Amino acid sequence: MVCAAMLVGAKTAHAQQQTVNFTIGYFAPHGEDARTAGDVLVANRDFLVFNIDDFDTASVGGEWLFPVGDFLEGGIGVGFSRRTVPTFYRDFKANDGTEIVSDMRLRTVPTTFSVRLLPLGRHIGFQPYIGAGLAVIAWRYSETGDFIDFNNNSAIFRDSFVNTGADVGPVVVGGIRGASRTFSAGFEIRYQSAEGTLDNSFAGSKIDLGGWTYNGTFGFRF
Repeated sequence: MVCAAMLVGAKTAHAQQQTVNFTIGYFAPHGEDARTAGDVLVANRDFLVFNIDDFDTASVGGEWLFPVGDFLEGGIGVGFSRRTVPTFYRDFKANDGTEIVSDMRLRTVPTTFSVRLLPLGRHIGFQPYIGAGLAVIAWRYSETGDFIDFNNNSAIFRDSFVNTGADVGPVVVGGIRGASRTFSAGFEIRYQSAEGTLDNSFAGSKIDLGGWTYNGTFGFRF
């Protein structure tokens, strides 16, 4: 459905009004009870001190929106979010009594392909919408700092472990906007779901990339 909408939209967009849309908002990853089995953040909480919602962070994005008839709209967009969370071992300290600290960092860059339904049409000033599509989420997860080698007399060492990937999952969006001939502004909620696979350097084998994004939107129409 998404691919068909893109093809139709590409042929009709020159004759109809398009929008270059920008978003700024707040990304809240899945909570601990909703994360995928084997998730590294859930596994890390067994021995590190932090909360899953410490990974809540700002997000920004841009999107090209083009009409497909009077009640449908196609969209191709990209977003960006990144968060670094400091942590330390729950039950262990260095010989001098200081905490053994490290940083966990998660970066996501979702590229989305979506189709939206505008039930009241796109020619009125008040435009609610709901849509769905696919997100290709490029991600980078790292742990950097001091660690304990339990296989070597609990020796403390410093290192950095990094995995990257790109994984596909569904995206759902809903919102409202006010639109004039040249400008639009509104609010929307997005949900995405995907998971990446980590190597055996980490306590968990997966990284859950899903969550909710709450965006303010503004766009230029032409």
